Amino acid sequence: MRRGIERPVTVAGVGLHLGQPCDLTFRPGETGRGIIFRRVDLADAPEIPARVENVAATERRTQLGSGPEAIHTVEHVLSAVGALQVDDLVIDMTGPEPPILDGSAAGFHDALIEAGIVERDGEPTWITLAEPLRVIDGASVYEAHPADSLSLEVSIEFPHALIGKQAGSYQVTPEGYRSDIAPARTFGFLHEVEALRSKGLIQGASVENAIVLDERGVVQNELRWPDEFVRHKALDCVGDLVLTGGRVRARIVAVKPSHRGTVTLVREIVRAVRERASATAAGNGVNKGQAMENGRGAMNAAGTGAMSIEEIMKVLPHRYPFLLVDRILEMEGDKRIVGLKNVTINEPFFAGHFPGHPIMPGVLIIEAMAQVGGMLLMHSIDDPSQKVVYFMSLDNVRFRKPVKPGDQLRYEVEMVQHRGAVCKMRGIAKVDGELVTEAEMVAMVRDR
Repeated sequence: MRRGIERPVTVAGVGLHLGQPCDLTFRPGETGRGIIFRRVDLADAPEIPARVENVAATERRTQLGSGPEAIHTVEHVLSAVGALQVDDLVIDMTGPEPPILDGSAAGFHDALIEAGIVERDGEPTWITLAEPLRVIDGASVYEAHPADSLSLEVSIEFPHALIGKQAGSYQVTPEGYRSDIAPARTFGFLHEVEALRSKGLIQGASVENAIVLDERGVVQNELRWPDEFVRHKALDCVGDLVLTGGRVRARIVAVKPSHRGTVTLVREIVRAVRERASATAAGNGVNKGQAMENGRGAMNAAGTGAMSIEEIMKVLPHRYPFLLVDRILEMEGDKRIVGLKNVTINEPFFAGHFPGHPIMPGVLIIEAMAQVGGMLLMHSIDDPSQKVVYFMSLDNVRFRKPVKPGDQLRYEVEMVQHRGAVCKMRGIAKVDGELVTEAEMVAMVRDR
C-alpha cells in the first residue's frame, strides 16, 4: 500500500547555503500525488513536485525550480522521506531552503515518525531495472543493478588525512537507515569557506550544523563515526534517488558520488523504466503512439516528452561533430522544451579554442540552443526527414559566463510567437543553475 503521514509536524531553523530562517511542516498529502514542496511564504503558495525534471542546480546541493520560487538543498529532507518509503506528502516551507538542523537527516526522520506513518489505498510506484546501468559524470562513477530492494555501496576519496579513502555498504531499510545513515552530518573544508561564500553558498553553515575540517582535523566538534563522511554521501544518494518519483529497487554502486552525478543517474534510471514500459505496451499490441503514452504514464517522473539521443537523431539531421544535443528532458507540446548538452574535453573544438585554456565557443553554445529549439519545431512533423529548420535571426544575445569541459548545459527554450512556418523563440542556457547564455531566435521550417 502507499504510505503517508497521519498529522502535521513542524521543524524550524536556518538553511545551510542561503542562511535564511525557515519553518518546514510535513503535512498529509493527497494519495497518488507524490512528494510536493510548497512555498507558503509566497503568493498563491507555488508547488514544486520532487521530480528529477524539476532539478535546476546541483552544485553542493540539489535545487528544485529556479527564480524566487526555487527550493534549495532538498536532499536531506528527501533522504528521510525516501528511507521511510513515504509516497504522498506535502512539505510546506516558509523560506527557500529547509532548515539544516544539525547537518544530518535525523531531525527530519524523527519528525516524520512523530507525524505517524500510515498506510493508504493505492499501489506505490516501484522503480525497478531490467538490466544494469552505468553512468560516468566527471569523477563520479555509478552502476545500478536490478534488485528486490534498495542497497548502496558507496566509496569516496579526499586528500585529507582524516578522510582518505572510505567505503560502506548499506541496506536502506526504515530500521537500518536511522541507526547507520540518518545521523551522518554534512562536511566541508575550512580552506573552501571564502570561495563558497563568495558564490552565495554556505551562508548558514557553522560548526554546529556541519563537520568542518582544517589541515589538522575536525574544528570544534567530534565525529559520530570514523567513517561519517562516506555515510553522509550515502545519505545524499538516498535523497536524490527520491527524485525518480517512486521507491527504487536497485543495488547502487557509487564511486565518488556528487549531486550532479546522482541526478544524472536518476535521469538514466527514469529513462530506462519509461522505455521498458513503452516497449512492453508495444509488445502487447498497443500502437506506437499509445505505447509511448503508456510509457510516460507508467513512469511520469520522467517528465513530458523526454527523448534519448537515438530519438533526437530521428528528428534532427545533424551528425558528429555538429550534433550538440544529448538529451531532451521535457517538452510541453509546441510551447516549451528543455534539453541537455554534456560538454567534455573530447569536443573537437577544444583542440584550438584555446590550447591550454579550453572554452566552448559562444557560437556553438547558441548553435546547441538552436538545435534544442529545432526539436521543439520538428518533433510533431510526420516525416521530419523531409524538413529542415533555417534560423533567420538572433537578437539580444548575451554571454554571462564561460563554459568549460565538465559542464552540463541545460537549455530552456520557449515559443514566443508562431505564425505559419516562421516562429520566434526565447532561450536560456544554465550550468549548475547559473545563467550562462541567453538569446532570442527567429526560425523557419522549410522543405528539405
